[in-house]
Amino acid sequence: MTVEVIAIGGYEEVGKNMTAIKVGEDVIIFDMGIHLDRLHIHEDTNIEKMHSLDLIERGVIPDDTLMKEVNGKVKAIVFTHGHLDHIGAVAKLAHRYEAPIIATPYTMALIEKTIKSERKFKFNNTLQILNSGEKLKITPGITLEFVRTTHSIPQTVTPVLHTADGIILYSCDFKFDNHQKLSPPPDYQRFRELGKKGVLAAIIDATRAAEEDQAKTYSEKIARIILKDILEQPLKDDDGIIITTFASHLERIQAICDIVDTSNRKLLLLGRSMERYCSMAEAMGILKLPSSASIYGSAKSINRALARADEERSKYVLVTTGHQGEPDALLPRIANAKTHFQVKFGDNVIISAPIIPNPLNKANRSLMEQRLKASGARIFTNAHVSGHAGLEDHRDFIRMLKPENLIPTHGNLEMLTAYAELAEEEGYRMGNNIHILRNGQAQVFNAEPEVIKKAPNALESIQ
Repeated sequence: MTVEVIAIGGYEEVGKNMTAIKVGEDVIIFDMGIHLDRLHIHEDTNIEKMHSLDLIERGVIPDDTLMKEVNGKVKAIVFTHGHLDHIGAVAKLAHRYEAPIIATPYTMALIEKTIKSERKFKFNNTLQILNSGEKLKITPGITLEFVRTTHSIPQTVTPVLHTADGIILYSCDFKFDNHQKLSPPPDYQRFRELGKKGVLAAIIDATRAAEEDQAKTYSEKIARIILKDILEQPLKDDDGIIITTFASHLERIQAICDIVDTSNRKLLLLGRSMERYCSMAEAMGILKLPSSASIYGSAKSINRALARADEERSKYVLVTTGHQGEPDALLPRIANAKTHFQVKFGDNVIISAPIIPNPLNKANRSLMEQRLKASGARIFTNAHVSGHAGLEDHRDFIRMLKPENLIPTHGNLEMLTAYAELAEEEGYRMGNNIHILRNGQAQVFNAEPEVIKKAPNALESIQ
């Protein structure tokens, strides 16, 4: 029996994640994400009315048409966590496969919401919950296991396939964080046990592999300390406070809630995506909002909340979308004086998110910051730690798992090759047991290497 790793999306970019594992004639798909950079899509963007073929052509979602050339049947579609670059394309692609969708409860709730809002395609896949630490028999020869890990959204897992040919592990995304509020530490013991059992192949997120300046990714505890220090004086003053972060970053939002709750200010969580992620997490008992917090997602309710905050800015803290400077997101609209809240001299704007590195984001963020400063705002841009593993975290992971083969994913060529260089330091070799794939390519184990010739721009496999 052969094992084949098919790179569908996320092997030439950060995002658009989708990988298929073929074991004999059975296929398991991991993730169906969108590429947030294309069409300048962000957390509040609505793609429900767009057609999948148009989205594929524009590079927004993975080009899974290559699966027509795969001689096998999809038995399951498995999701690692609830970020859009992992679940955003589910309503556009999953209906093509007669296979159940498997995810943790919070991830599944987000998937269900995405499916219900879809306007182009009907969805008949069954939905099956699997918690971290649990196993599920997919076929007589394949068992799926969810291993607990940490990221910037709760209930992130590392899926593991147990097969007769060995273990295949798909870790996309992760960080090693022992001090989160909403999630327990990763299951290091289980990762080491898997390493002793024998991991045939590990497919691992390489998003931060090229960032040599931060070898170890700091814990969310550090971000909490930074936020507390930044907010200590502003919470006592009468000036406005605006905080922007990823709506899906529930760890960060919980920290903001806890800090603001020690003051006399009320918290306003504003934005369509804030409502989607936070309301659901609160209903499921994951996020614990203070009684003074309110969530507003519709345009009318946001405008009313902003008008109240503008009149009594000393009584509120605004948490908004728009940290990348996306022109139609809330914070840039506030900066452009297009809302009922007018930024005034002395107001505090805390950007608790990094710039996602591309020229358009950098330009938009710079313009937004310039306009906020021109209105007299103080801007704090350093209240963040990453949700992705640093180089030394990757080194630890490799040593835990001791995989026979490594396949980096979730990155551009610079990131993938940086991960390969780290793996070489750990004794792996390109052309032997490090495999860099491009979208549309495949790596076959226990057989001669093979490339799926689908995408016209597909490169030859690096063997």
